[in-house]
Amino acid sequence: MSKSYKEPFLPVLRELARSFQAFEQFSAFHTRQMGLTPPQFDVVATLGNTEGMTCKELSEKTLITKGTLTGVVDRLEEKGLVTRTTLEHDRRSVAIALTDAGHELFHKVFPAHLAYMKPAFEAFSEADLKQFCEQLSRLRLAFTDALEQQKHED
Repeated sequence: MSKSYKEPFLPVLRELARSFQAFEQFSAFHTRQMGLTPPQFDVVATLGNTEGMTCKELSEKTLITKGTLTGVVDRLEEKGLVTRTTLEHDRRSVAIALTDAGHELFHKVFPAHLAYMKPAFEAFSEADLKQFCEQLSRLRLAFTDALEQQKHED
């Protein structure tokens, strides 16, 4: 006989996963239309308006694992959109930066993607959006704190 699990947070987990999946599908549909994979768009968007960043920083800001990030950067480099530079002060670290063509692409695709995403948010007031941010931030911090606690217990 199977046990029934009735934790009060289960509906939240389900809705969080479904919301993220819906967002990913909606966003990916457009990024693919612009000739980029979602991870490639994420890297270009993250590097836009910066002088570049290390692979570690880029991995943290994009939530792309280092192993996957290497392949994504390889393909963007092949397209002439990013460069890799070994840092003088730490030869183990590599900086990734957009090329001129990469910056040009960023200034084309980022505003286009924001315009594409806007209708999905138009049903919400600024107060709604602020509340979403606050609540999602609280949830993220709860997961971060719980992970840190688990690391210390292990």
